Amino acid sequence: MVKENKESAGAQSAEDLGKIGVSIKEGVVQSLKRINEIQAEIVTLVRNVVSVTLMATGNVAKESMTVTEDVMRGAISATEEVGTGLILSTKSVAKGIIMGVGDVGGDVMTVAGQTVKGAVKGASEVGADVSLVARRAVDGVLEATKEIGGNVEETAKVAVGGAIEAAGAIGTTALKAVREMLVGVVEGVKEVAGAALPKTPAGKA
Repeated sequence: MVKENKESAGAQSAEDLGKIGVSIKEGVVQSLKRINEIQAEIVTLVRNVVSVTLMATGNVAKESMTVTEDVMRGAISATEEVGTGLILSTKSVAKGIIMGVGDVGGDVMTVAGQTVKGAVKGASEVGADVSLVARRAVDGVLEATKEIGGNVEETAKVAVGGAIEAAGAIGTTALKAVREMLVGVVEGVKEVAGAALPKTPAGKA
């Protein structure tokens, strides 16, 4: 009888644990959906602000860098005020900047480097993880470049170069961390691009 009770209690415990797991899963799914929605909102906000501002200036080439710096500073200031979110929001902000500049025919390649530099510098100023912020910024830049039909491989080189340059200005430790975090990014882009290209039939140039 005691054994049966124990077995029954064990089965009930396993059942409860299963219910807890399902409950946690559902909660996490909803949270992740909200995070995705928030990130999409940030991309849209930044994209619209950048494109509208640049169109209003009448000089996209000249003002792109200034607008990029202002947007990144504003984003970092927002996370400082809230006390969190820099790593989470950096990718969306970077993506929005590139897409906004692309919308008005700006120099996406140059802005890509500037965007990542600004993110790395800002992360250092607020004491955030420079290497993680660098990676998120690069990811955002490349995702946007792909979506607007830009040269992802060349943009990757410029973005990674910008991150390394900014990290080098901070110090040796930051430089090492960023290099380690971004190692393989450019090569990875090359591999993806190569895999996407149609194979040339044998005997044809």
